[in-house]
Amino acid sequence: MDKKYRVIEFKEYGDERGNLVVAEGDGIDIPFSIKRAFYIYGSDSEVIRGMHANRLTKFVLINVAGSSDVLVDDGTHKEIIKLDKPRMALFLDTMVWKEMYNFSPDSVLMCLASEHYMESEYIRDYDEFLKEVKR
Repeated sequence: MDKKYRVIEFKEYGDERGNLVVAEGDGIDIPFSIKRAFYIYGSDSEVIRGMHANRLTKFVLINVAGSSDVLVDDGTHKEIIKLDKPRMALFLDTMVWKEMYNFSPDSVLMCLASEHYMESEYIRDYDEFLKEVKR
């Protein structure tokens, strides 16, 4: 079985004027149509964000500034992935538990989502996640 998460590298272009990173949705770079975008900033390094899984929503996480660590858990594999380059992203399929932490002081973590926000599709209890993912 394939992992339900993976690192994506976006195209980056640079010259004396600076750098440009390109990320296109609809399966080009991001494997879904983007319906929602939000970003996390100003979090202390000890703060843990996320701590949930989603039944319907897929995500792409990008640290457009600074860095953070992401613990991902698909019920079989657990891994910590460091996001520290604006061209690097983390794709998270449905039913992946995620915890974001160890934010650098300048961290801006952009989150792109495949669905509009709907609280009922969030699983916020880890034991419940494990029960559902094992079905």
